[in-house]
Amino acid sequence: MKCQSTRFGTLDVKDESLLVFPSGILGFPDWTKYVMLDHDTDAPFKWLQCVEEPQLAFVILDPAYFKPDYQITVTTDALIEIQKQDDDELSVVTILTIPSDDPSAVTANLRGPLVMNHRTRLCKQLVLSEDLPTRYPLFTPSAQSHAFAVAV
Repeated sequence: MKCQSTRFGTLDVKDESLLVFPSGILGFPDWTKYVMLDHDTDAPFKWLQCVEEPQLAFVILDPAYFKPDYQITVTTDALIEIQKQDDDELSVVTILTIPSDDPSAVTANLRGPLVMNHRTRLCKQLVLSEDLPTRYPLFTPSAQSHAFAVAV
């Protein structure tokens, strides 16, 4: 499938690389199909590019890179939506906000992480009720690369 992107031009996206958000992403419920693209550098950042809307793309990052103690609980409803089975591997990423006037002030949305099922390629944005910030600063003295836990 051919996908247009305002950032990356025309992309050839294989069906098996599509990520589907049946409920969409907050603020964008009508667009459900995305592809994950590597950033051009060695940085751990990735792009989540919508294949249905060329202008819609998010910068995402595994929270283990900046908040090693980040833990979430995935609800049963969310697990059903992404069709999780016992042996399925899940991953979690956060959407970043990068201010154009100060890229060093990048923040992560810890309250609305994205959960991805590697087998089904179904994804869900969670809305956590915990008191987690939507604008957690990435570049803090304690930012380091460690593992995190996903409770299911």
